[in-house]
Amino acid sequence: MQLIRGIHNLTRYPILAKGCVLAIGNFDGVHLGHKYILKRLLDKSYELSLPSVVMLFEPQPREFFAKQNKIIVAPARLMRLRDKLYYLREIGIDYVLCLHFNSKFAEQSPEQFVQNILVKKLNVKYLSVGDDFRFGKNRQGDFQFLNEVGSKYGFQVDNSNSYCLDGLRISSSLIREALKNDDLKLVEKMLGKPYSIRGRVVHGNKLGRTIGFPTANVMLNRLVTPIQGVYAVSIKTKNTSNFFGVANVGNRPTINGTKPILEVHIFNFSGEIYGEVIEISFLKKIRSEIKFESFDALKNQIKQDVIVARTFFERAD
Repeated sequence: MQLIRGIHNLTRYPILAKGCVLAIGNFDGVHLGHKYILKRLLDKSYELSLPSVVMLFEPQPREFFAKQNKIIVAPARLMRLRDKLYYLREIGIDYVLCLHFNSKFAEQSPEQFVQNILVKKLNVKYLSVGDDFRFGKNRQGDFQFLNEVGSKYGFQVDNSNSYCLDGLRISSSLIREALKNDDLKLVEKMLGKPYSIRGRVVHGNKLGRTIGFPTANVMLNRLVTPIQGVYAVSIKTKNTSNFFGVANVGNRPTINGTKPILEVHIFNFSGEIYGEVIEISFLKKIRSEIKFESFDALKNQIKQDVIVARTFFERAD
């Protein structure tokens, strides 16, 4: 899979000028609804013998408008761009076109977006969008508009109807709400797997070692995280099958932390994984993150957290 950053870099990929099949969206979480859209895209790619392209925006439009507004807080991302690209590559997408979303881009009319990007730059032959897709200045463009101009410019538009599970429309917003409510089972159903975070292990302050609970630390690089607290987790490293452990996601208020970080204590593990990308899957919430009156109180609570997590895995076995 090739990542193309910006419209100006399309000239490096002349194959796309011959035509492509395209899906547009945020694809945050790459949940079952997204996978349904992407499967249809890949099927069409095979049928037409054209490369598959996914168009993403950075920042995501809601993040851009929230920053402009300075009052509304954008919803927490389920995954960072790097992780999104990882899963799109796994699915088999050929190209990801990542466009910078700014004021100039937002001011485009629906007609300008279609003519300048979809037709002139990408020569789209098949376009897949979600049933709630809106675009262009003041969100004036919709599926009906795309269907009309598609007939004019010679591309088919597929309105991918909402993917439902037990009557619920799967969406990134619903997954965020389920995470907020600690309903990890529902999240797993909508994602097709447990909710996870991938990240590179970095050096921390190593306080965990002093109390007998060394941790692998992953910087989250986010202002808002979709989960917070202590969890029983499974950990997938580069060269091994899953380990189990206990993880804390939060700012670490007991030691006056200010930035979100993911700390994982891996059971029965003594390897060296600094600099390695690991995947942490969240299986059960143990408790919320709180500030303890002392470091000793935190140490005692961690001991209890480990017992709860180990008991959870023993019962699961």
